[in-house]
Amino acid sequence: MTRNKPWILFDIGGVLEIVDDGPWQEELKNRWAARAAMTRAQYDRVIAAADLPRIDLVQGRAEEYWDGLAQALGFTPVQIAEARAELWDAYCGEANTPLIEYARTLRGRAGVAILSNSADGAREEEERRFGFASVFDPICYSHEIGANKPDPEAYTAALVAMGAEPADVFFIDDRGQQLDGAARLGIRGIVHRDNATTIAAVEDFLTAAIGS
Repeated sequence: MTRNKPWILFDIGGVLEIVDDGPWQEELKNRWAARAAMTRAQYDRVIAAADLPRIDLVQGRAEEYWDGLAQALGFTPVQIAEARAELWDAYCGEANTPLIEYARTLRGRAGVAILSNSADGAREEEERRFGFASVFDPICYSHEIGANKPDPEAYTAALVAMGAEPADVFFIDDRGQQLDGAARLGIRGIVHRDNATTIAAVEDFLTAAIGS
């Protein structure tokens, strides 16, 4: 009986990157509101009225987004460049180097891939900082596949890209709702809390896969 190739599928933010996925977005909005001499309530109203393009589900509209943000907030070219750099610094955080290097050791034992909710520009920024393409293949970003986790279309796109069946995949994410979305398609996984626990769970999955 031929065994299917096992796959380990990683989220990025809060897993491969050390970053607090929630607070940084609010902190940036508060910072940009102050820079624009607005209250946070004023900022929220102005941004809503600007009707900026969704850059988490489409690609090729990042420049339109940043131009629209600059116009809405009255930012100069220098200020919008600064805001853009601030976003990517906060978005990317720091590399979870031990987990990335562990993923690198899995090649030959399993496929290693990424499925991440993202914003247009994430592939270039994260590749420049962390070189994910040297470890993970495929890398599936929401702005490229047109679907966010936990929508089933996101996991289906990753399965197609990997050429895998749900039972052959072990998924690692820092959010329970994303694991729940994967589980509805038959993909097992773990909510990432620390590297040691996640690595042990991956090893258990691979031991079972190899022994099945």
